[in-house]
Amino acid sequence: MTTPPKSILSLQEEVIEEFSAFDDWMDKYQMLIDLGNELPPLDAKYKVEENLIEGCQSRVWLQCDLRDGLLEFSADSDALITKGIIALLIRVISGHTPKEIIETDLHFIDAIGLKDHLSPTRSNGLLSMVKQIKAYAVAYSQA
Repeated sequence: MTTPPKSILSLQEEVIEEFSAFDDWMDKYQMLIDLGNELPPLDAKYKVEENLIEGCQSRVWLQCDLRDGLLEFSADSDALITKGIIALLIRVISGHTPKEIIETDLHFIDAIGLKDHLSPTRSNGLLSMVKQIKAYAVAYSQA
């Protein structure tokens, strides 16, 4: 018997719990870098202009595929912390239906204080990543 996939909400709670284990933001940045390093490499065929997220200072490629009604995301970035941020978003969002993703409030971003500890350009990049994920969900929900 397979266990059902975790809900976006429970995945967000896991992230909040993991980040709350650290008081120091240097440790939290290290955790982001580690998450980025664990991200499977993005196939070179997806590192194309149309997969680049606009509004990010670093280059971030985001690929989205619909499999069995679920959206699966893969990504890469040329910056360590940015790669960790997209890895975190993918961990929470990937493997869910377009409807679930559209309706989700990604509260973990504020709960772990991520936006408050990013430079304005990285913070804008984070918003662009979320916007692009939601745009994919909307596009696939109408397909």
